[in-house]
Amino acid sequence: MIRPLYAALAITLIFHASSGAEGAPQSRLNPAKAVAAKQYPQIVLYSVAWCPRCRETKEYLAKNDIPYINYDVEIDTKAMQDLTIKYNSTGVPVIIFGKGNDEIIMKGFTPELFQEMLQKARLK
Repeated sequence: MIRPLYAALAITLIFHASSGAEGAPQSRLNPAKAVAAKQYPQIVLYSVAWCPRCRETKEYLAKNDIPYINYDVEIDTKAMQDLTIKYNSTGVPVIIFGKGNDEIIMKGFTPELFQEMLQKARLK
């Protein structure tokens, strides 16, 4: 009696493992949020998981539905190189508004400074 049960369990596990990502449901984008996101320049956040200011920054962005790209510099070595060499910073959070020659760099975080830098980025 136990062997058929193990066999059925093994077949079930093999079936689920082989179905892979192709059987996984796709997330759906909220069209209203997609349109609202276009009002922002690209925003990149360099952070670490344990940093209280980084956490505050992420919470602020999430609460205000502001789209951003997050790079954890303790995990991502390229992000750490960008942070230290390209942006000349050894601290986090660092927020980059825009791309290329239009980048605006913000070191540290306060909601007021974020809004000020966001306005500058929108004017570029």
